[in-house]
Amino acid sequence: MDEKFIIASDIHGSAFWCEKLLAFVDKIQPNKLILLGDLLYHGPRNPLPTGHSPKEVFEMLNARKETLLCVRGNCDAEVDQMVLEFPMLADYALLTANGKTLYLTHGHLAGENNPPPLNKGEILLNGHTHDPVHKTLSGDVLYANCGSVALPKAGTPHSCILFADGKLTWINLETQEIFDQVSL
Repeated sequence: MDEKFIIASDIHGSAFWCEKLLAFVDKIQPNKLILLGDLLYHGPRNPLPTGHSPKEVFEMLNARKETLLCVRGNCDAEVDQMVLEFPMLADYALLTANGKTLYLTHGHLAGENNPPPLNKGEILLNGHTHDPVHKTLSGDVLYANCGSVALPKAGTPHSCILFADGKLTWINLETQEIFDQVSL
């Protein structure tokens, strides 16, 4: 049986957009919800997102701790880990699913312009830039950015990625419609 994941990043403490993400999770019923950092804090350069309530966000996420796989973003800190009931301070995670190796990281330490050493056919997944995009990097490595749940940039939608059926599919969280897709 193929595994199915939802990959998201940059909730930035928005209970409003976290609820939208979790509604999509409930609809799709993935094996895991993978969060690529920046869960609770909006950062000094970002505006407060709609429905900013880090306490509500950590309560919603803690209720789903068994299905979460998380890495640390540049706005995440040890103090955040004190209220979260699941690990989220690792800089990266490696996951093998459906014959693919996924390198999961926020993007501030390793990303599109400074990828970690990866092999042909592996996938580098990031958030951080708040810009949903995919491209092939040198060495035939697929780079994919899920965009941002709460604070998208450059007119892009609030988004996440669905990893299923041999594809990465970008979902607009406001409409739950597909807006991009790439076959693996």
